[in-house]
Amino acid sequence: MRIAVDISLYPLAEEFIPPIKDVIARLNTHSSIDVVTNPMSTQVRGEYDDVMNILKTEIGATFEDLPKAVFVIKILNNPLGD
Repeated sequence: MRIAVDISLYPLAEEFIPPIKDVIARLNTHSSIDVVTNPMSTQVRGEYDDVMNILKTEIGATFEDLPKAVFVIKILNNPLGD
């Protein structure tokens, strides 16, 4: 089953842009998902297990690196345009 995930990171730090760019760069290293970034969020599309496993890994890595951060995530099954 294909899904689309809309994800936003809000690092609770003075320097908030570098962690956001880091997450996007890491997501882009995974060939099994499609990543599209806009000014407000990043959309990740792919097979359910692929997307969820990648998000688990990358969110965990971000939480290890940042003392405080918030992720806002919306998940849609059967995305339009797929």
